[in-house]
Amino acid sequence: MKRRLSFLILCLLAVLSVARPAQARRDPLTDPEIDQLRDTAQDADLRLKLYVDFARARLAKLEQARSDPKVTDKTQATRDALQDFVDVYDELDDNVDTFADRKADLRKVLKIVIEADTEFQAKLRALKSSADASKAESQRYEFVLTDALDAVDRGVEGHRQLQEEQAEYWKHHKAVKSNEPRRTD
Repeated sequence: MKRRLSFLILCLLAVLSVARPAQARRDPLTDPEIDQLRDTAQDADLRLKLYVDFARARLAKLEQARSDPKVTDKTQATRDALQDFVDVYDELDDNVDTFADRKADLRKVLKIVIEADTEFQAKLRALKSSADASKAESQRYEFVLTDALDAVDRGVEGHRQLQEEQAEYWKHHKAVKSNEPRRTD
């Protein structure tokens, strides 16, 4: 009985050790990027511009991987780059929401974000309609590509709506610079 229990425990540990690496997710941001974000934690304009730059860099990495003859598994590289883009874009969107909830003045930076949204949509749609990938290859990253397009489409809609809300809000409220203390008269 003890041998049987020991064997079952050993099998369970073996299964868990094999399954563990498959569940591990890597951070799409590099250490220097994380440091840059940490330095801009309170500055909405700088932080959101960084996220736009990081998302743009992920799409550039995607385009490079697809055109680089040295890349052996283009579909996996495409899938990984798309997932990194989605992760960074989701963080961008979360940060927009966080700063909007804090009533930060996002009017200037939202213009940059919306322009980037349009750029991202165009690049992702071009990838979806590209004929240079075979149907079998594109099926390996189709889900992540659809997820990326959905995220950007939702982002465009949300960012434009927020831009209108911000314009209306700041018509009636005086903007306070982030480095000035708020007066409590």
